[in-house]
Amino acid sequence: MLTHNAAFEFSEYDRRIAKTRVAMSAAGLDAVFVTDPSNQAWLTGYDGWSFYVHQGVIVTMEGEPIWWGRHMDMMGGRRTCWMRHENIVGYGDHYIQSTQIHPMQDLSQRLKAHGLEYARIGVEMENYYYSAKAHAVLVEELPAANLIDVTALVNWQRLIKSDAEICFIRKAARITEKVIHTAIERAAPGVRKNDLVADIIHAGITGVGDDWGDYPAIVPLTPSGLDATAAHLTWDGAPMRTGEATFFELSGCYRRYHAPICRTVFLGTPPDEMRHAEAAQIEGIAAGLEAARAGNQACDIADAFMHIMAKHGIERSGRMGYPIGLSYPPDWGERTASIRHQDKTVLLPGMTFHFMPALWMDSWGLETTEAILIREDGPAETLCDIERKLFVKR
Repeated sequence: MLTHNAAFEFSEYDRRIAKTRVAMSAAGLDAVFVTDPSNQAWLTGYDGWSFYVHQGVIVTMEGEPIWWGRHMDMMGGRRTCWMRHENIVGYGDHYIQSTQIHPMQDLSQRLKAHGLEYARIGVEMENYYYSAKAHAVLVEELPAANLIDVTALVNWQRLIKSDAEICFIRKAARITEKVIHTAIERAAPGVRKNDLVADIIHAGITGVGDDWGDYPAIVPLTPSGLDATAAHLTWDGAPMRTGEATFFELSGCYRRYHAPICRTVFLGTPPDEMRHAEAAQIEGIAAGLEAARAGNQACDIADAFMHIMAKHGIERSGRMGYPIGLSYPPDWGERTASIRHQDKTVLLPGMTFHFMPALWMDSWGLETTEAILIREDGPAETLCDIERKLFVKR
């Protein structure tokens, strides 16, 4: 029996499986074992907070994929995956956190039962969810198989979004607008940061109209003052203070799809150097968006922005963005292309990025960023409609 709870039509999953098999064939693989929860969801629709235990998707060159995980989560698979129930399988709880046996022993038996004992099997070695122990056990249990690192093989198939995916990202963008507006409106001297974050989370989960909000893959990043000189701090219970900037790196989330952006609020009168950086950053973003055209390369976006920074005498290094779409914690990026000088990935219509040329200086941070869509013609579309500026509240 096929479930009707998966996020997309069956034809969308057929498209994804076909793309993955083309990549598998090019790599000379008989099967892949996919553990990244974003890749699992993209291939099968599986959606559950169970990625803290061993689970994954087996894709071969024929037939439906197989979702494999803890037995109790197998039931969630039957509620969210598009495949027939016999292709959603589970292992017993006696494997969980045992020092005597390991879930990969169960997986290896299933792979053997599918004729993969001597196969070339791709595994995601550089993945948060595939442990060194898991790999060691799988190697031991499948001595005749050839386990090959295919980190990001599926991720790269996700880079160009379908029309159905772009629809979900646009819904996420409307929720992003709501949470950003909430942050800007609520920010004021004396407001405890945790209370502000509670309002942000409430706005995101409430969603917009009938488009309910899902939990984002990254919690609200909301550092103030000197904390904002760092990129990834969260919040505390301290009150917001006059004379400090706070950046808000936030995303709405709809059916696991994201559209993150950042905006910065200054309480009081911003220093001249921040105003100078604001003008340069906004000019640089405009130049980057102009370069974000189909046929150009990811590096062209970064180089256009950095050219403006150099003109204004502002030093900046590092990556300036990454692909976005379907994601689970701890990251809403897709871990493939990067907006940076070294990346020659050709931009194609349907790619979506978080263009993130933030500035972290010695005593403050300024984050103004955009979620963008590469279009058939012309510069990239910005997916969120939020004024691009430093928001000042006196």
